[in-house]
Amino acid sequence: MNKAWRNKRRLLVVEDEVLIAMLLEDLLSDLGFAPGWHADNVAQALALVSEEQAIDGAILDLNLHGLAIDPVAHKLAERNIPFCFMTGADGSVPSFPNAPVLSKPFTAPNLDAVIDRLFADVE
Repeated sequence: MNKAWRNKRRLLVVEDEVLIAMLLEDLLSDLGFAPGWHADNVAQALALVSEEQAIDGAILDLNLHGLAIDPVAHKLAERNIPFCFMTGADGSVPSFPNAPVLSKPFTAPNLDAVIDRLFADVE
């Protein structure tokens, strides 16, 4: 499967654990994505999404420092930006049941599969 479209895509990673965020950024680079943005809290993520950045997609940790990520997901949905959730819990997210979920701990193939689902309409 040709995934050359990825080198034009920039993702927002919203994750409060620095090592997980760094791992995600490295894996996304290995998967062919352009450098994107990182936020480690809801306010910072909302600011990035609200600034009309050219965000092509987002990976959202479900729980940031004890706060739900829902406001960020709603803002992304308003802007029609695809996103997935990342969590150590099983199952889907009730408020966004169709959003892909990346389970922690994850591997490069797991991330790759979720990204393919996130951008299923691209190619």
